[in-house]
Amino acid sequence: MTDPQKTDIIIIGAGPCGLFAVFELGLLDLRCHLVDILDKPGGQCAELYPEKPIYDIPALPVCTGQELTDRLMEQIAPFGPVFHYGQMAEALEKLDDGTWLLTTSDGVKLNAPVVVIAAGGGSFVPKRPPLADIDDYEASGGVQYAVRRRDALAGKKLVIAGGGDSALDWTVNLVDIAESVTLVHRRDDFRAAPDTVAKMRALVEEGRVTLQIGQLKGLEGDNGTLGRVLVQAAGDDEPTALDADVLLPFYGLTMKLGPIAEFGLNLEENLIPVDTERFETSEPSIFAIGDINHYPGKLKLILSGFHEAALMAHAAHGIVHPEKKIRFQYTTSSSSLQQKLGVA
Repeated sequence: MTDPQKTDIIIIGAGPCGLFAVFELGLLDLRCHLVDILDKPGGQCAELYPEKPIYDIPALPVCTGQELTDRLMEQIAPFGPVFHYGQMAEALEKLDDGTWLLTTSDGVKLNAPVVVIAAGGGSFVPKRPPLADIDDYEASGGVQYAVRRRDALAGKKLVIAGGGDSALDWTVNLVDIAESVTLVHRRDDFRAAPDTVAKMRALVEEGRVTLQIGQLKGLEGDNGTLGRVLVQAAGDDEPTALDADVLLPFYGLTMKLGPIAEFGLNLEENLIPVDTERFETSEPSIFAIGDINHYPGKLKLILSGFHEAALMAHAAHGIVHPEKKIRFQYTTSSSSLQQKLGVA
């Protein structure tokens, strides 16, 4: 068994609050590893409303969820955070030395004195189409809810289901490498960016993409290997069988607390109570910031999560380096802090 990767802080969740926590912790010379079920940073902001305007970020009159994510990634780059994308925080164990061992769904092991839960409302879980025997096809790779490696789909017969940005983005981006691409949606109306919709329709006109209006009705194959996807169009007596090696359903995400509920923390209606001095949970050295936590007067705002991250960072420093006393400094007046940020 490989040795765990050691760090100062493990952050569960790479949404805005988790990303800003990297900044606040980095100012105190604390190194971070982040675990997120999504395949990119930004959490709900980047995944569910990347183009939706946000108006309450200080000094930014308006920005989109993706713009906020990009700015935060630029801000934390000097501190070299390590990201573990596409993985769920699956198990957490306290070791004899008082540190934590976190194991992800991919078997990655991380060891740190402090864990910060910044998981929003919990882990994002793909919405699964209600199809018989779908578990078997998921296990074999015949049904996939995210594109982890684009080249792994080269030469495949693909059926992509959905009408939003993810479905249309991948329709446009996979057509050049796949043997065939069929887009399935319940109606001829799409929620994706207009430019992407236009590109998809152009590909349909060119005969490079097939557009199938209807609902997923079933899967067929042998021993878990997908062979056909059944699509029922309105008014048809029988479903149409589409040849397919891989079905990619992009029906959005739901949030679940997931394995975090098994970490031994006190919970209140699937939220984690914390104190408002340190934002520590009922378990010493585990903190919770952002929408996942609860305390009297809590406001579920990104800027509130940023405030929580700042106070958490100072408390976490005392756990990681109990022998060192923090001398509070403003970034505007400290040359050492400015050096860390690369502006000195």
